Amino acid sequence: MLTVFVLYLVVLMVISVWTARMSKTSADYIAGGKKVGGVAMALSERATGESAWLILGLTGEAYLLGVQALWFALGCVAGIFFIWFVMGDRLRRAAEASGSLTITSLIARRFPGAERLLSSLASLVIIFFLLFYIEAQFYGGGKVLYDTFGIPQIWGVVIGSLIVVFYCMLGGFITVVATDVLQAVLMIVSLVVMPILLLVLLASYDLELAASLHKAGESYVSLTGGETGMAAVLLVASGLSWALGYTGQPQLLTRLMLVRSRKDYDRGKWVAGAWTLVAYTGAMLIGFVGIAFVQGGLIGGDAVARLSDTPHKGFELIFPVLVNAFMLPVVAGIMLSGAVSAMMSTASAEIILCSSTITEDLHGRFARKKMEGRRALWFNRIVTLAVGLAAFLLALTVKDSVFGLVSYAWSGIGSSFGPALLLILFWKRVSRAGVVASLVSGTVGTMVWKYFFEKDTGVSERLTSFVFAFAMAVLFSLLLPERKAQGATPPAAPAAG
Repeated sequence: MLTVFVLYLVVLMVISVWTARMSKTSADYIAGGKKVGGVAMALSERATGESAWLILGLTGEAYLLGVQALWFALGCVAGIFFIWFVMGDRLRRAAEASGSLTITSLIARRFPGAERLLSSLASLVIIFFLLFYIEAQFYGGGKVLYDTFGIPQIWGVVIGSLIVVFYCMLGGFITVVATDVLQAVLMIVSLVVMPILLLVLLASYDLELAASLHKAGESYVSLTGGETGMAAVLLVASGLSWALGYTGQPQLLTRLMLVRSRKDYDRGKWVAGAWTLVAYTGAMLIGFVGIAFVQGGLIGGDAVARLSDTPHKGFELIFPVLVNAFMLPVVAGIMLSGAVSAMMSTASAEIILCSSTITEDLHGRFARKKMEGRRALWFNRIVTLAVGLAAFLLALTVKDSVFGLVSYAWSGIGSSFGPALLLILFWKRVSRAGVVASLVSGTVGTMVWKYFFEKDTGVSERLTSFVFAFAMAVLFSLLLPERKAQGATPPAAPAAG
């Protein structure tokens, strides 16, 4: 098992060194020079989107809650299909028309005269919330290595973060996309092969999945966890609210807007859709089969005790526990590589996004003299190192679950950017005041609801902060519309053609 995992790391490093030669300019480092095709970008987007939250978080929630967790999965699938099949190509054309390489620059260039304000505000939101997101990935990688090899969690975090920061520094966006493709393949293999093997084992022990869920408790077979009335409605809405955040995730949307052509984009969206359906089905099955194996007494007492340690989020260990208990060493090594891939692919994309936000959208807008050539390339690398170090230090102090950390960061970024981007792309009357309102109210709404209202209401900040930010964006666009002279600026999204 360890040999397979080490081989995976070696292949990762070889790809990193080989692709790093392609990053010769700052534009290559930040956006790959728009040289990436649709299939590669689709796999990169999916590997980036499905982080440690899918392998650890969603499988853990399925194990902890039963079929109620289906609402989380359905929300995510709906969001992914929306951005690829409804929003994405319009976004790509808008970026092409404005010459934007980042979501922040796309928003800022939509409103001439307000570029510095919008760019700075958007950049600060991205940096703040993405650090929590990267922290969750490093922490998730540490949990997998700890439960699989017994490596102290702090050293698991160190190993994972060092590898990710190294290959991000080396080649930037092109290297991240290339490694994402490998990692997307490994993840989907893990999420296809493992559920099939587990279901075969389940049948060999004469266990039935539905009967095992019933044995665990009535709440495990209830789509509302036993809740009724308004409580049930809010539970479903909170689960489906994962869909809303997809409309504002720069680490994902950047990949859609940088696909090199419409033909490539059309090919990529079907790859992304198929990958998503298979991956989410596999993740949910792993959690459900975990319940069946525990109810059937097939998992050792020590492992069950770890899974039952709810205060320390032990339920998120169901994936590595099942790998260790039932997989052959070679297969286990592949499964482990898939789990760590989930963490690495997302963390790398977010580190590159954070560093490009600092170098392109903050430094690039305020510096008196713009850096060029190799000097700009090395500046990007230094900033990448600094971002990785900051996230690593945060990962050493984690108290929340991977699921909780990702939900918070997802809500903050999605609620801030989602309403602004949707209105820019689909509503001609959106104003700069509306965009500022979206960025501010999405951030503040997420923080206030998370820390003061979520526990008492049971309603996720993913839902409330997005609705609040969208309402504020529309309200301020109507109260403070664009002047007619500025209204002559072409809309961000050109007509399809």
